[in-house]
Amino acid sequence: MKRRSLGLAGLLLLTAAFAAPASSQTDPSFVLTGTAANFDSYFPSYLANGYFSTMTSPRGTEPNMGYMVAFMDYAKDDIARPAAIPGWSEIDYNQGGGWLNSTRLAKEIFTDYAQTLDMHDGTLSTRYRFAYANKSTDVKVSTFVSQDAQHLAATRLSITPQFDGSVQITFPIRLWSEYQPRFPIAKMTGDEMIAAVIASGQSLDNKPVPTPDRAAVWYRGMTHVLSSDGDAKDLTLWLDGRAEQGLSMAEAAAISLPKDLVIESAKLEKGPDRLSLNITAKVQKGHTYDFTKYVALTRQNWGGDAKDAVAMARTARQTGFDKLLAAHQTAWHALWKSDIVIEGDAKVQQAVHSDLYYLLSNSTSGTAWPMGACALTPGYAGHAFWDSDSWVFPALLLLHPERAKPIVMFRARTMQPARERAKQYGVKGTMYPWEADPETGVDYTPHFAYGVFREIHVNADIAIAQWQYYLATGDDAWLKQYGWPVIREIAEFWSSRVTYDKAHDRYEIHHVTSPDEAYDDVPNDSFTNAAARKALTIAIEAAKKVGATPEPQWADIVAKMYIPFDEKEQRHLDFDASVPHDKITWMGSSLVWLMYPNLDLPMSPQVRRNNFDFQLHELKVHGDDPNEMMMVMLAVGAAQLGDGKSAGEWIHRNLIGFLKPPFNVRTETVANNAGYILATSAGFVQSFVYGLSGLRVDDKGLTEAYAPTLPPEWKSLTLKNIHFRGKRYDIRIDHAADGKAKLVRKEL
Repeated sequence: MKRRSLGLAGLLLLTAAFAAPASSQTDPSFVLTGTAANFDSYFPSYLANGYFSTMTSPRGTEPNMGYMVAFMDYAKDDIARPAAIPGWSEIDYNQGGGWLNSTRLAKEIFTDYAQTLDMHDGTLSTRYRFAYANKSTDVKVSTFVSQDAQHLAATRLSITPQFDGSVQITFPIRLWSEYQPRFPIAKMTGDEMIAAVIASGQSLDNKPVPTPDRAAVWYRGMTHVLSSDGDAKDLTLWLDGRAEQGLSMAEAAAISLPKDLVIESAKLEKGPDRLSLNITAKVQKGHTYDFTKYVALTRQNWGGDAKDAVAMARTARQTGFDKLLAAHQTAWHALWKSDIVIEGDAKVQQAVHSDLYYLLSNSTSGTAWPMGACALTPGYAGHAFWDSDSWVFPALLLLHPERAKPIVMFRARTMQPARERAKQYGVKGTMYPWEADPETGVDYTPHFAYGVFREIHVNADIAIAQWQYYLATGDDAWLKQYGWPVIREIAEFWSSRVTYDKAHDRYEIHHVTSPDEAYDDVPNDSFTNAAARKALTIAIEAAKKVGATPEPQWADIVAKMYIPFDEKEQRHLDFDASVPHDKITWMGSSLVWLMYPNLDLPMSPQVRRNNFDFQLHELKVHGDDPNEMMMVMLAVGAAQLGDGKSAGEWIHRNLIGFLKPPFNVRTETVANNAGYILATSAGFVQSFVYGLSGLRVDDKGLTEAYAPTLPPEWKSLTLKNIHFRGKRYDIRIDHAADGKAKLVRKEL
């Protein structure tokens, strides 16, 4: 991603109050609860099943933005961006004196408040007493996006009024207007974009929670409602829509009312901003009434039209909330059979579970969709970066290979636009974009970040992920049909992109952007050169597996690829020595990334230590507001050095400031408030799966490339239900009698 420092802000400490404990069956490490103390610092989370989402909000009933997988807006002169689907989760209530969702959020109005995200069950539960205008009602709200039935979601509002009288309940579908102002980001330079943002009365500076810092450029796309209607008698709503110059979609809701409710009126409201069923009813003091909104969503190439959606919503209503919820919970429990279990550190355990929860909430199986950099939100415009291949994919590969597979399948599906892009830049094979549209694979990098067309390590990252999938599954048929074509054409790209230096008898790569992106258009970035060499090595091995003949030049490039190195200091250089290393960046240096599990550049223990020490030094003198990816890599690097104590300290550093309360939503840096960055959750997971374990996926199998490490205060770390080449394992790391960490595999 093109990341820019967004200024300084104070650290936000991780908070996880357990004011409303879940059922006794739920491990507390799966539970995050917000209280009234979070009203002023509430950072929205979201509920999702990989196919669609809704954001969360304090009352549990507000109109919230939601998004659908690879459902994009293609407005003229703009980049592709996620089209916000009509808001589906809203329910509103008026006990007399004011609507619940419009009433001031204050602890004296919303008393005994708690909102709990149960990550084990995938549910959001909110409870409080709504005390306003001399009346009060006990309120409970439960919402889930079904992990079992991909097209379905449901929200249940339970009210217990402390009075007799009439109340109003509405069940809207919110019809969002177009975000204004829209900017021609596909054409604007960085300076032009900043000037336009300022002229609109906005800024890109850090803002208080919950306003996203970069909403001015990561705004939502538009879904146009083509037709909508409802049936007040049948208690159903439905609509057909289409994203701006994009795909069609449909949405429907079926409402369930309490059988003993005395209904005074039920009316359909159709307007430009919302489609709603509005109920007026009589209630009795102390009696509990359950209202349920069942929602079905579809989109082009995934389901049908409004007719199909309303049929699904009706069927869900017939099935009932409890049965749908039970099936949803069962599906989540099956996912949690693969887990990371830590004995001896409750805070880290909870953070791991929240990171896994967000990864599982945003991944699919049996598809060819990638995962956007900021999941099912408009952050980074929903585009697929190298994050998808190098960060998210490895985190899922051993725990949930079926959810890692769509990421590599996406690259196979979108080879043609990558071929066309290679021709555009005068190279051979495929040249995958830095920011790929998740539906089409077409390049939608904003013009202000145009220079990242040189951040070509993405091509190597993709090849490495393809090979890792093959090594982890042993699926020869997949390799031949899907993986090998991707790997081969990426190798063709690298063989056409390198430059041969005859004087030094070596291959170099010029005009690249370093992962430390302030260094643009530099020669011989070490990470890029090392990744390109690994991609070509993979191509040679993959060719043998499928019975193809590798190009002779591939082996020559591998043997003679230049990786800049300082002989005197016995460490690698970030890039060619001709480039001064003197800029203030969010990384300080990228040397520690040479130790990244996907790449894992071979080096001696002393060089590894020297690289690590240089990274720490540069982070202090040339770093500012470091990206959390760097914190993750320092944890992995310390583990590779066998320093369990230091690794544990860096792991804990990942808990401070990056996790926004109350639901552990990770932001890219401590200082910014730019929204959810999925890669950082994936990186944190990799700290355990590949960092502390020392495990690597390679030609020999699931290899113990390094001795395992364990923070001294931890009792054990267990990777549960790991999948590898058709077998499943529990892998446990604990302290041996001599104090050293030992790793034991148990086949299941």
